[in-house]
Amino acid sequence: MKSTFIFSLILCLVLPSCKNKHSKIKFIEDEKIQKEFQERFIVVEDGGTIELPEGNYKLKKSLSLEGKNNITIKGKGTNKTILSFLAQTEGAEGINITNCKNITLENFTVQDAKGDNIKLKECRDVIIRKMNSTWTTGADSANGNYGYYPVNCTNVLIENAEVSYCADAGVYVGQSYNVTVRNVTAHHNVCGIEIENCINVDVYNNLSYNNAGGFVIYDLPGIPMKNGRNCRVYNNIAKDNNFKNFAKPGSYVSDIPSGSGIIIMAYDSVAVFNNTFENNKTIGVCAVSYYATGRPFTDSIYTPYCTSIFIHDNIFKRKNILIPDLSSDLGKLVLAMAKGPADIIYDHNYNKAMSNTDGSLKAQYQSCFRNNGDIKFFNLNAYQSPVIENVLKTYQTNLEKFNCTINKIIGNNNQ
Repeated sequence: MKSTFIFSLILCLVLPSCKNKHSKIKFIEDEKIQKEFQERFIVVEDGGTIELPEGNYKLKKSLSLEGKNNITIKGKGTNKTILSFLAQTEGAEGINITNCKNITLENFTVQDAKGDNIKLKECRDVIIRKMNSTWTTGADSANGNYGYYPVNCTNVLIENAEVSYCADAGVYVGQSYNVTVRNVTAHHNVCGIEIENCINVDVYNNLSYNNAGGFVIYDLPGIPMKNGRNCRVYNNIAKDNNFKNFAKPGSYVSDIPSGSGIIIMAYDSVAVFNNTFENNKTIGVCAVSYYATGRPFTDSIYTPYCTSIFIHDNIFKRKNILIPDLSSDLGKLVLAMAKGPADIIYDHNYNKAMSNTDGSLKAQYQSCFRNNGDIKFFNLNAYQSPVIENVLKTYQTNLEKFNCTINKIIGNNNQ
């Protein structure tokens, strides 16, 4: 039986502001409301809807949903229903959803959780749409890492959402299958949109601006689901991503130089096309192996190289007066090579098993770059000189051997 929980009547009994619809809504902090909200998350039956009424609610505990199917959680709009966890004393996430199927979140704002604002783990058929996620404290490494965080999920759709001031990534989809991120606006995060160790992904029609890095496509070692592949990034705008990197020290994203459009690391079969990269002060597109991090790994079945990367038909716009991020080694290298921002950097790092007898890459690993206009391109040839100080002796700018095509890079064909 469908259950619909509408709190408006209950709240109007205890809140004088409900009596005057024109009065300004202030943050409401009441233990009864916290209890009512969590109770509805607990007792909602499969097929039910949890309706969050209009109001600005200050909550002290996470709201959790576990083992439910076919549930919709919806508010009255991102400017009308706001859940603040600024005074949170219990739990790490704002909303924590685990082991659920067919879950939709829509039309409300979550802000200021101690950890991640919205986390979904081991869920199937997830939709996050018409949402806002932010930290009102501004750019602070003490902020939570992620605004929207599906992990170990299957069939994920994030659309028509906004996210800001995350200390890692605004959208972070990790170790998941069949992922689509579209029509998202990400700004003032360390990374706008990040895909990590996922398979079958489409990222399109997004605007990522004023982050340290616009987009990140990473595959990391030591994780149960590894060797991420099949990712298409297209029809996006990555502009002015020159915001400070305020990540927690020691995290992977703390190494990302401010001024990065998109960074691809250790992924297989990635197509980046029909995007606009504008005025990112360090790099437009960077495709590198895991070795670029300088971190050791012991994962014997992990592949640390970028393979089958196809970057084509993009627009690169940059002001040459921009100065790369000189707080990072990569930024210093870019300035030394490009005398300003670089458009595409590729480290061309691989092992002998991936190469032909003449030293060239086997066809199945080859990367291709074409139809990107008059760009500043740098092949670092890192397999010859992995030490960054020596790269200046071996890098090349000739695009000719990369003027090729890769067919059949798929994304999320289930969406």
